[in-house]
Amino acid sequence: MAKYMLIMRGTDESFAKMMETPFEQMLETMGRFNEELIRAGVLVAAEGLDDPDQGVVVDFTDEAPVVTDGPYGETKELFGGFYLLDVASKEEAVEWAKRLPAGAGTKVEIRRVPGIDEFPQDNEWIIKERAWRERTGQL
Repeated sequence: MAKYMLIMRGTDESFAKMMETPFEQMLETMGRFNEELIRAGVLVAAEGLDDPDQGVVVDFTDEAPVVTDGPYGETKELFGGFYLLDVASKEEAVEWAKRLPAGAGTKVEIRRVPGIDEFPQDNEWIIKERAWRERTGQL
């Protein structure tokens, strides 16, 4: 098994369309999909994000980091939320992504999340992280 993150990216238009959907209907649609993931035993985490206008950006372009309000640059493809799945393959992650109840204009980026076992196990920082994961039940 491997972990894959499904990163949901919407456009201004797809976000606007989603906002037209009654909130209870959106919760039911997403809830049914989440329930499928849970029943299949592949869901690790899933979160949506607040409106991009409520966020801030820390930009490291200059010598000192610059903090600005709101979304960065163009809002053509904002990161709107994610699913973290534990599945057998990238192909299985793709199949789940294809079933996501997403609106037209939405894209889902799929990225594998490397496990701690893939890093040098004799590195002091990996040893500390492994200990923390064990203490918190994440390993």
